[in-house]
Amino acid sequence: MRRLRRLLWISLATLLVLGGLGAGGLYFYQASLDGDIVRAPAALPTSAEEEKRRPQPKPGDGETWLLVGTDRRAESATTGEDAKAKLWQPGSQRTDTIMLAHLSEDREHAAIVSIPRDSWVSIPGRGRAKINAAFSWGGPALLVKTIESLTGIRVDHYAAIDFKGFATAVDAVDGVDVEISKTVRDTNSGITWTAGRHHLDGEQALRFVRQRYNLPGGDFDRIKRQQALLKALSDRVLSAGTLTNPVKVDGLLRAVTRSITVDDGVTPGMLRGLLTDLAGLDSSGFVTMPTRGTGMEGPQSVVYLDDAKTKALSEAIKADRARDYLKKTGTANQVDEVR
Repeated sequence: MRRLRRLLWISLATLLVLGGLGAGGLYFYQASLDGDIVRAPAALPTSAEEEKRRPQPKPGDGETWLLVGTDRRAESATTGEDAKAKLWQPGSQRTDTIMLAHLSEDREHAAIVSIPRDSWVSIPGRGRAKINAAFSWGGPALLVKTIESLTGIRVDHYAAIDFKGFATAVDAVDGVDVEISKTVRDTNSGITWTAGRHHLDGEQALRFVRQRYNLPGGDFDRIKRQQALLKALSDRVLSAGTLTNPVKVDGLLRAVTRSITVDDGVTPGMLRGLLTDLAGLDSSGFVTMPTRGTGMEGPQSVVYLDDAKTKALSEAIKADRARDYLKKTGTANQVDEVR
Protein backbone atom coordinates (compact mmCIF):
# COMPACT_ATOMS: atom_id res chain seq x y z
CA MET A 1 0.00 0.00 0.00
CA ARG A 2 2.85 2.36 0.87
CA ARG A 3 4.43 1.59 -2.51
CA LEU A 4 1.13 2.34 -4.26
CA ARG A 5 0.79 5.69 -2.50
CA ARG A 6 4.31 6.67 -3.52
CA LEU A 7 3.62 5.69 -7.11
CA LEU A 8 0.40 7.70 -7.16
CA TRP A 9 2.11 10.79 -5.77
CA ILE A 10 5.04 10.64 -8.16
CA SER A 11 2.84 9.71 -11.12
CA LEU A 12 0.67 12.74 -10.36
CA ALA A 13 3.71 14.95 -10.11
CA THR A 14 5.13 13.63 -13.37
CA LEU A 15 1.81 14.22 -15.11
CA LEU A 16 1.82 17.81 -13.85
CA VAL A 17 5.24 18.30 -15.39
CA LEU A 18 4.47 16.52 -18.65
CA GLY A 19 0.76 17.15 -19.04
CA GLY A 20 1.04 20.12 -21.34
CA LEU A 21 3.81 18.73 -23.49
CA GLY A 22 1.94 16.32 -25.77
CA ALA A 23 3.49 13.21 -27.32
CA GLY A 24 6.26 15.08 -29.08
CA GLY A 25 7.08 17.17 -26.05
CA LEU A 26 7.14 14.09 -23.84
CA TYR A 27 9.60 12.39 -26.18
CA PHE A 28 11.94 15.37 -26.21
CA TYR A 29 11.67 15.81 -22.44
CA GLN A 30 12.60 12.16 -21.87
CA ALA A 31 15.40 12.45 -24.41
CA SER A 32 16.61 15.60 -22.65
CA LEU A 33 16.75 13.82 -19.29
CA ASP A 34 18.53 10.88 -20.89
CA GLY A 35 21.02 13.22 -22.49
CA ASP A 36 21.87 14.72 -19.10
CA ILE A 37 22.95 11.37 -17.65
CA VAL A 38 26.62 10.44 -17.74
CA ARG A 39 27.27 6.72 -18.11
CA ALA A 40 30.25 4.59 -17.18
CA PRO A 41 30.02 1.62 -19.58
CA ALA A 42 32.60 -0.44 -17.67
CA ALA A 43 31.16 0.23 -14.19
CA LEU A 44 29.89 -3.36 -13.95
CA PRO A 45 31.90 -6.43 -14.99
CA THR A 46 31.18 -6.98 -18.68
CA SER A 47 33.09 -9.99 -19.99
CA ALA A 48 31.57 -13.48 -20.14
CA GLU A 49 34.37 -14.79 -17.94
CA GLU A 50 33.77 -12.13 -15.28
CA GLU A 51 30.04 -12.79 -15.40
CA LYS A 52 30.61 -16.45 -14.55
CA ARG A 53 32.38 -15.45 -11.34
CA ARG A 54 29.70 -13.00 -10.22
CA PRO A 55 26.75 -13.84 -7.94
CA GLN A 56 23.97 -14.89 -10.27
CA PRO A 57 20.57 -13.16 -10.35
CA LYS A 58 17.61 -15.04 -8.92
CA PRO A 59 13.94 -14.19 -9.55
CA GLY A 60 12.19 -12.83 -6.49
CA ASP A 61 15.29 -11.57 -4.72
CA GLY A 62 14.78 -7.87 -5.34
CA GLU A 63 17.32 -5.44 -6.74
CA THR A 64 20.54 -3.99 -5.36
CA TRP A 65 22.22 -0.70 -6.27
CA LEU A 66 25.70 0.38 -5.29
CA LEU A 67 25.50 4.07 -4.36
CA VAL A 68 28.82 5.88 -4.18
CA GLY A 69 29.65 9.36 -2.99
CA THR A 70 32.96 10.44 -4.45
CA ASP A 71 35.66 12.10 -2.42
CA ARG A 72 36.66 14.40 -5.26
CA ARG A 73 40.17 15.73 -5.20
CA ALA A 74 39.49 18.39 -7.84
CA GLU A 75 37.76 21.76 -7.86
CA SER A 76 35.56 20.63 -10.77
CA ALA A 77 32.59 18.27 -10.58
CA THR A 78 33.39 14.62 -11.28
CA THR A 79 29.90 13.29 -11.96
CA GLY A 80 27.04 14.40 -14.18
CA GLU A 81 26.92 16.66 -17.21
CA ASP A 82 28.95 19.42 -15.56
CA ALA A 83 31.88 17.10 -14.93
CA LYS A 84 35.17 18.71 -15.87
CA ALA A 85 37.28 16.21 -13.97
CA LYS A 86 37.26 12.47 -14.50
CA LEU A 87 35.10 10.43 -12.12
CA TRP A 88 37.99 8.06 -11.61
CA GLN A 89 41.65 8.88 -11.96
CA PRO A 90 43.94 6.00 -10.93
CA GLY A 91 45.33 6.56 -7.45
CA SER A 92 43.82 10.03 -6.97
CA GLN A 93 40.24 9.52 -5.84
CA ARG A 94 38.54 7.42 -3.21
CA THR A 95 34.97 6.80 -2.22
CA ASP A 96 33.85 8.84 0.74
CA THR A 97 30.47 7.09 0.93
CA ILE A 98 29.68 3.47 0.02
CA MET A 99 26.08 2.26 0.34
CA LEU A 100 24.28 -0.84 -0.84
CA ALA A 101 20.61 -0.02 -1.45
CA HIS A 102 18.56 -3.20 -1.61
CA LEU A 103 14.99 -2.86 -2.86
CA SER A 104 12.71 -5.74 -1.93
CA GLU A 105 10.96 -7.60 -4.72
CA ASP A 106 7.58 -6.15 -3.71
CA ARG A 107 9.17 -2.68 -3.40
CA GLU A 108 7.63 -2.31 0.05
CA HIS A 109 10.96 -2.10 1.84
CA ALA A 110 14.46 -0.78 1.22
CA ALA A 111 17.59 -1.62 3.19
CA ILE A 112 20.43 0.90 3.05
CA VAL A 113 23.71 -0.71 4.14
CA SER A 114 26.66 1.63 4.64
CA ILE A 115 30.11 0.07 4.38
CA PRO A 116 32.76 2.00 6.34
CA ARG A 117 35.27 3.41 3.87
CA ASP A 118 38.18 2.18 6.01
CA SER A 119 36.96 -1.43 6.11
CA TRP A 120 39.93 -3.79 5.82
CA VAL A 121 38.96 -6.27 3.09
CA SER A 122 40.34 -8.46 0.33
CA ILE A 123 40.44 -6.63 -2.99
CA PRO A 124 40.51 -8.98 -6.00
CA GLY A 125 43.98 -9.07 -7.53
CA ARG A 126 45.36 -6.61 -4.99
CA GLY A 127 45.37 -8.28 -1.59
CA ARG A 128 44.04 -6.75 1.61
CA ALA A 129 43.49 -3.01 1.87
CA LYS A 130 40.90 -0.41 2.80
CA ILE A 131 37.78 -0.89 0.70
CA ASN A 132 37.88 2.63 -0.69
CA ALA A 133 41.27 1.83 -2.20
CA ALA A 134 39.43 -0.45 -4.65
CA PHE A 135 37.89 2.61 -6.30
CA SER A 136 41.22 4.41 -6.31
CA TRP A 137 43.01 1.47 -7.95
CA GLY A 138 40.41 0.14 -10.34
CA GLY A 139 37.43 2.46 -10.46
CA PRO A 140 33.79 1.38 -10.19
CA ALA A 141 34.35 -2.10 -11.65
CA LEU A 142 36.93 -3.10 -9.04
CA LEU A 143 34.79 -1.66 -6.24
CA VAL A 144 31.82 -3.70 -7.50
CA LYS A 145 33.96 -6.87 -7.67
CA THR A 146 35.25 -6.22 -4.15
CA ILE A 147 31.76 -5.79 -2.69
CA GLU A 148 30.36 -8.81 -4.53
CA SER A 149 33.29 -10.89 -3.28
CA LEU A 150 32.82 -9.60 0.27
CA THR A 151 29.06 -10.08 0.48
CA GLY A 152 28.00 -12.53 -2.22
CA ILE A 153 25.34 -9.96 -3.19
CA ARG A 154 24.95 -9.19 -6.88
CA VAL A 155 25.19 -5.50 -7.69
CA ASP A 156 22.52 -4.86 -10.33
CA HIS A 157 23.23 -1.17 -10.88
CA TYR A 158 25.80 1.46 -10.00
CA ALA A 159 25.29 5.18 -9.35
CA ALA A 160 27.85 7.77 -8.27
CA ILE A 161 27.33 11.37 -7.24
CA ASP A 162 29.86 13.85 -5.89
CA PHE A 163 29.25 16.33 -3.10
CA LYS A 164 28.35 19.17 -5.44
CA GLY A 165 25.66 17.08 -7.12
CA PHE A 166 24.10 16.08 -3.80
CA ALA A 167 23.92 19.72 -2.73
CA THR A 168 22.08 20.52 -5.96
CA ALA A 169 19.49 17.83 -5.22
CA VAL A 170 18.94 19.21 -1.70
CA ASP A 171 18.45 22.71 -3.06
CA ALA A 172 16.01 21.39 -5.69
CA VAL A 173 13.58 20.43 -2.91
CA ASP A 174 14.15 23.66 -0.94
CA GLY A 175 16.29 22.04 1.71
CA VAL A 176 15.89 19.23 4.23
CA ASP A 177 15.32 18.87 7.98
CA VAL A 178 17.61 16.98 10.35
CA GLU A 179 17.49 16.50 14.11
CA ILE A 180 20.68 16.73 16.20
CA SER A 181 20.63 15.13 19.64
CA LYS A 182 23.38 17.12 21.38
CA THR A 183 25.24 20.33 20.60
CA VAL A 184 28.55 19.56 18.93
CA ARG A 185 31.30 21.72 17.44
CA ASP A 186 33.12 20.80 14.26
CA THR A 187 36.68 21.59 15.25
CA ASN A 188 37.80 21.46 11.63
CA SER A 189 35.28 23.90 10.10
CA GLY A 190 34.50 25.87 13.25
CA ILE A 191 30.75 25.25 12.90
CA THR A 192 28.72 24.55 16.04
CA TRP A 193 25.65 22.36 15.52
CA THR A 194 23.18 23.08 18.30
CA ALA A 195 20.85 20.41 19.63
CA GLY A 196 17.48 20.41 17.90
CA ARG A 197 16.03 20.63 14.41
CA HIS A 198 17.94 22.23 11.56
CA HIS A 199 16.67 23.12 8.10
CA LEU A 200 19.62 22.75 5.74
CA ASP A 201 20.22 24.06 2.25
CA GLY A 202 22.61 22.23 -0.06
CA GLU A 203 25.82 23.81 1.21
CA GLN A 204 24.81 23.37 4.86
CA ALA A 205 23.92 19.73 4.16
CA LEU A 206 27.42 19.15 2.85
CA ARG A 207 28.95 20.65 5.99
CA PHE A 208 26.68 18.44 8.07
CA VAL A 209 27.72 15.17 6.40
CA ARG A 210 31.36 16.13 6.04
CA GLN A 211 31.96 16.54 9.77
CA ARG A 212 34.28 13.88 11.10
CA TYR A 213 36.19 15.61 13.87
CA ASN A 214 34.75 15.84 17.40
CA LEU A 215 31.96 13.32 16.75
CA PRO A 216 31.99 10.71 19.56
CA GLY A 217 31.80 7.83 17.10
CA GLY A 218 34.04 9.35 14.43
CA ASP A 219 33.32 7.89 11.00
CA PHE A 220 30.55 5.71 12.44
CA ASP A 221 28.62 8.82 13.48
CA ARG A 222 29.44 10.35 10.13
CA ILE A 223 27.81 7.35 8.44
CA LYS A 224 24.67 7.93 10.49
CA ARG A 225 24.67 11.57 9.41
CA GLN A 226 24.93 10.48 5.78
CA GLN A 227 22.00 8.13 6.27
CA ALA A 228 20.01 10.77 8.15
CA LEU A 229 20.46 13.18 5.25
CA LEU A 230 19.35 10.54 2.74
CA LYS A 231 16.29 9.86 4.91
CA ALA A 232 15.55 13.59 5.15
CA LEU A 233 15.86 13.98 1.39
CA SER A 234 13.55 11.00 0.78
CA ASP A 235 10.98 12.50 3.16
CA ARG A 236 11.20 15.80 1.32
CA VAL A 237 10.73 14.10 -2.06
CA LEU A 238 7.53 12.47 -0.79
CA SER A 239 6.12 15.67 0.67
CA ALA A 240 3.12 17.24 -1.04
CA GLY A 241 5.01 20.51 -1.29
CA THR A 242 7.47 18.85 -3.64
CA LEU A 243 5.32 16.40 -5.54
CA THR A 244 2.46 18.73 -6.43
CA ASN A 245 4.80 21.43 -7.69
CA PRO A 246 5.77 20.84 -11.33
CA VAL A 247 8.74 23.20 -11.10
CA LYS A 248 10.16 21.34 -8.10
CA VAL A 249 9.60 17.94 -9.69
CA ASP A 250 11.37 19.03 -12.85
CA GLY A 251 14.14 20.61 -10.77
CA LEU A 252 14.64 17.41 -8.79
CA LEU A 253 14.72 15.21 -11.89
CA ARG A 254 17.16 17.61 -13.54
CA ALA A 255 19.34 17.78 -10.43
CA VAL A 256 19.58 14.00 -10.29
CA THR A 257 20.15 13.35 -13.99
CA ARG A 258 22.68 16.18 -14.31
CA SER A 259 24.66 15.18 -11.25
CA ILE A 260 24.92 11.43 -11.51
CA THR A 261 27.09 8.86 -13.24
CA VAL A 262 25.59 5.40 -13.71
CA ASP A 263 26.26 2.08 -15.36
CA ASP A 264 25.40 1.74 -19.03
CA GLY A 265 22.09 -0.05 -18.42
CA VAL A 266 20.42 2.69 -16.36
CA THR A 267 17.65 4.73 -18.00
CA PRO A 268 15.79 7.85 -16.78
CA GLY A 269 12.86 5.55 -16.01
CA MET A 270 15.06 3.45 -13.73
CA LEU A 271 16.25 6.57 -11.91
CA ARG A 272 12.66 7.72 -11.43
CA GLY A 273 11.86 4.24 -10.15
CA LEU A 274 14.76 4.44 -7.71
CA LEU A 275 13.51 7.80 -6.44
CA THR A 276 10.05 6.28 -6.06
CA ASP A 277 11.33 3.29 -4.13
CA LEU A 278 13.50 5.42 -1.83
CA ALA A 279 10.87 8.12 -1.24
CA GLY A 280 9.55 8.01 2.31
CA LEU A 281 12.21 5.55 3.47
CA ASP A 282 11.40 3.74 6.69
CA SER A 283 14.00 4.74 9.28
CA SER A 284 14.29 1.09 10.37
CA GLY A 285 15.96 0.21 7.07
CA PHE A 286 19.32 1.90 7.69
CA VAL A 287 22.28 -0.13 8.95
CA THR A 288 26.07 -0.11 9.03
CA MET A 289 27.88 -3.25 7.91
CA PRO A 290 28.68 -5.07 11.19
CA THR A 291 32.14 -4.39 12.60
CA ARG A 292 34.24 -5.77 15.45
CA GLY A 293 36.37 -2.73 16.11
CA THR A 294 39.19 -0.64 14.74
CA GLY A 295 42.94 -1.13 14.61
CA MET A 296 46.14 -0.43 12.73
CA GLU A 297 47.57 -2.07 9.63
CA GLY A 298 51.02 -0.59 9.36
CA PRO A 299 50.52 3.19 9.47
CA GLN A 300 46.85 2.92 8.48
CA SER A 301 43.89 3.18 10.83
CA VAL A 302 41.35 0.59 9.67
CA VAL A 303 37.95 -0.88 10.49
CA TYR A 304 37.58 -4.63 10.92
CA LEU A 305 34.29 -6.11 9.74
CA ASP A 306 32.62 -8.82 11.77
CA ASP A 307 32.78 -11.69 9.30
CA ALA A 308 30.00 -13.80 10.81
CA LYS A 309 27.55 -10.93 11.20
CA THR A 310 28.44 -9.51 7.79
CA LYS A 311 27.68 -12.91 6.27
CA ALA A 312 24.36 -13.14 8.13
CA LEU A 313 23.28 -9.68 6.97
CA SER A 314 24.40 -10.41 3.42
CA GLU A 315 22.51 -13.70 3.35
CA ALA A 316 19.36 -11.94 4.56
CA ILE A 317 19.68 -9.37 1.77
CA LYS A 318 20.32 -12.07 -0.83
CA ALA A 319 17.17 -13.87 0.30
CA ASP A 320 15.19 -10.59 0.27
CA ARG A 321 14.69 -10.82 4.05
CA ALA A 322 16.53 -7.67 5.11
CA ARG A 323 13.49 -6.28 6.95
CA ASP A 324 13.14 -9.46 9.03
CA TYR A 325 16.86 -9.51 9.82
CA LEU A 326 16.97 -5.92 11.02
CA LYS A 327 13.84 -6.37 13.11
CA LYS A 328 15.16 -9.57 14.69
CA THR A 329 18.66 -8.29 15.43
CA GLY A 330 17.76 -4.70 16.31
CA THR A 331 20.83 -3.49 14.42
CA ALA A 332 19.21 -0.67 12.43
CA ASN A 333 20.76 2.77 12.91
CA GLN A 334 18.84 5.56 14.60
CA VAL A 335 18.69 8.20 11.88
CA ASP A 336 15.69 10.31 12.92
CA GLU A 337 18.05 11.95 15.43
CA VAL A 338 21.83 11.88 15.16
CA ARG A 339 24.89 13.29 16.91
